Amino acid sequence: MVSACGEIGICLRTLKRWRQRLLGDGDGEDRRQGSPRHIPHRLTVEERQRILLTCNQPQYAALPPSQIVPDLADQGIFIGSESSFYRVLHDHDQVHRRGRARPPQEPRRVPRLRATGPNQVWSWDIS
Repeated sequence: MVSACGEIGICLRTLKRWRQRLLGDGDGEDRRQGSPRHIPHRLTVEERQRILLTCNQPQYAALPPSQIVPDLADQGIFIGSESSFYRVLHDHDQVHRRGRARPPQEPRRVPRLRATGPNQVWSWDIS
């Protein structure tokens, strides 16, 4: 049993815990950190493609999702939420800053002064 657990990358105690949980709760789910999870409401590939096709249509190409989603809702069409539109567009690198919005700046480095002799660097205390 130990060698089988070693082959699949788990310890014997994990297998025993899973068996106990399966017999007790009927839930044999892998709850280890980093294990793949089932996300029940994840957008399907077809839904993601439909969002991309909709956003790239000529009448919507220049509009942000905050204007596309309400326009589709007025027509009685629901593909996904506004945040889903932003998420899909961001995943495909189609969301960029425009207008006066500026990209985030790297913090400015604090200048470091080094004295190699007397009276080269002065400072003051304002407290």
